Amino acid sequence: MSPVHQGEATHCPYCALQCGMYVSGGIGEAAGGTLTITPRHDIPANAGGLCQKGWTAGELLTGGVRLTTPLARASRTSPLVPVSWEEALDRIAGAIRETQARHGADAVAVFGGGGLTNEKAYQLGKFARVALRTSQIDYNGRFCMSSAAAAANRAFGMDRGLPFPITDLAEADAVMMVGGNVAETMPPFLRHLNNALIVVDPRDTRTARQATLHLRVTPGTDLALALGLLHIAITEGYADQDYIAARTTGFPAVRESVAAWWPERVERITGVPVARMREAVHLLGGAGKAMILTGRGAEQHSKGVDTVTAFINLALALGLPGRAGSGYGCVTGQGNGQGGREHGQKADQLPGYRRIDDPAARAHVAGVWGVDPDELPGPGRSAYELLDALGTDGGAKALLVFGSNPVVSAPRASHVAGRLAALDLLVVSDFVLSETAAMADVVLPTTQWAEEHGTMTNLEGRVLLRRQAVAPPSGVRSDLAIISALAARLGHDEGFSADPGTVFDELRRASAGGVADYSGITYERIAAETGVFWPAPSQDHPGTPRPFLDRFPTPDGRARFLPVEHRPVAEEVDEDYPYYLTTGRVLAHYQSGAQTRRVAALNEAAPEPFVELHTDLAEHLGVASGDLVRVSSRRGFAEAVAKVGRGLRHDTVFMPFHWEGANRLTNPALDPVSRMPEFKVCAVNVERAGSQPSDRGEDA
Repeated sequence: MSPVHQGEATHCPYCALQCGMYVSGGIGEAAGGTLTITPRHDIPANAGGLCQKGWTAGELLTGGVRLTTPLARASRTSPLVPVSWEEALDRIAGAIRETQARHGADAVAVFGGGGLTNEKAYQLGKFARVALRTSQIDYNGRFCMSSAAAAANRAFGMDRGLPFPITDLAEADAVMMVGGNVAETMPPFLRHLNNALIVVDPRDTRTARQATLHLRVTPGTDLALALGLLHIAITEGYADQDYIAARTTGFPAVRESVAAWWPERVERITGVPVARMREAVHLLGGAGKAMILTGRGAEQHSKGVDTVTAFINLALALGLPGRAGSGYGCVTGQGNGQGGREHGQKADQLPGYRRIDDPAARAHVAGVWGVDPDELPGPGRSAYELLDALGTDGGAKALLVFGSNPVVSAPRASHVAGRLAALDLLVVSDFVLSETAAMADVVLPTTQWAEEHGTMTNLEGRVLLRRQAVAPPSGVRSDLAIISALAARLGHDEGFSADPGTVFDELRRASAGGVADYSGITYERIAAETGVFWPAPSQDHPGTPRPFLDRFPTPDGRARFLPVEHRPVAEEVDEDYPYYLTTGRVLAHYQSGAQTRRVAALNEAAPEPFVELHTDLAEHLGVASGDLVRVSSRRGFAEAVAKVGRGLRHDTVFMPFHWEGANRLTNPALDPVSRMPEFKVCAVNVERAGSQPSDRGEDA
């Protein structure tokens, strides 16, 4: 039975579970009110549960740290000062016109976010292609799920994080979690893991400590592990030959390619004992129903697409995808990580998960937008490549940022900050003065979360409705209103509504017939059904919670095995940089920390960054817990306190990326398919911070 509640039914502002909650209370003119959070029981993803971040989400809007007026600076050396909305918008529009007149349409770029609502993501993509006519648009979701998305598209013909309801997980007898730490990143997820759990991770994470079996891999070797597991599955008779024959293509080539990946060879590369590999295969292969899930630990690599493909090959060989209670899925990270990449803010996509270089897709979307298809730009640069080119001869001279903080979240972050500083114009729309906003020429205060309507698509592909629960402070505008006002100043008085319902209705038409077809989804239907699974091509269509049950959305209806080969990480350890660095999250914080570091309870729980290192390594370095240590890579250095224990490999150190520091070190080497940077492994040196700074790296 649902608890007694008062307030508006909406969803959490954080991760891709999009936990249901009720919000009551008010903000007030000075953002000093009180909001009460109560969990909802009607949303299956959390079913009445919330994590600490969800319980304290009201403080995001009432903590008195948010922006309530536009800010601008007269010059790069001048401070940000309050200005009127008219002045701010006029300045931005004027600078855009001047920049494009001098350097061309692509001299203005847009950088979006995986936390934007579907309506905002859609409108941002349309704004870039129609009002700005620039190809230079991408978003921080490129840093999140792009490798898993590319692998799923080429194997299944569709990318939907979990192609089944999250409640199906509880039906599985065994679940393998590869590079995911849901106990910290999305704690309510754990309620669905009532089964044998296999965790693949270099660290002894909170999730790994709850596992039946923990495979502690050397960072960057997940692909080799997957090849070895498939080798064992085939040689020990766990391959489902009937399923393979009936529902897949390409198995002979994959079987031949993994023949050389015998377990002892894989153990030498990964550090995972052969006995543990066999135990993992026995648990999965012997289960009546089983799931294989990947997270960022497997995906944020320069070979992330091939790594996910190898685990999909394992799932297909075991006959898992397309069976109720079994399958492969990706655990999406950002709140709208799924929907955010479906409707056009990604460099190569148009709404409905259509390819921007597909003539039929261009014609359909151009018809909805009322423009000539030939007027639409082609594919642009991927996220890191876009940021890396800023201010250069061939790159953008002006950048508009919505819902992202690349100064903290991008790889080689100090270099990215330098590229931002080289711009003629940097505009940031945010609700706090993030590290990126602090560098901007113009900052626009925007509504967030419970202050506006909009849809989010959670990790299951379930489209949910975030309802406005409270009025925003005076002087704050929504991103849709900002885009509408800028479009009008650029000569587009129509076609850019500030009303989310109007925008969603247009999104439905633009997505119709695409892979991610939302045309049968309405706000009213979402409210009545507590979410609708896409594709839903008509209002009488029930939605598609399990899209692979009968066939895969490929031309022949079969899933595709694809042979892949392990290759080393882009940056191996050596004499100068003898340790691996891997990065990740902690329970109290989210993404770049721009939100959670401003919530008192969360900041108290995790007040500062740290460097986790093994007891043996700490003893070798003469470091104790609490000491300040310096971690340096070829790109720079960062300092943080040491956290010593036996929770990870002796050759590996870990840093959370919620603060400036960790991503100064990370490697921007890109996956050739997804253009995902290699966040999860790079070579570093570690030393006591009191010693003479090493003359290494561009920041040293």
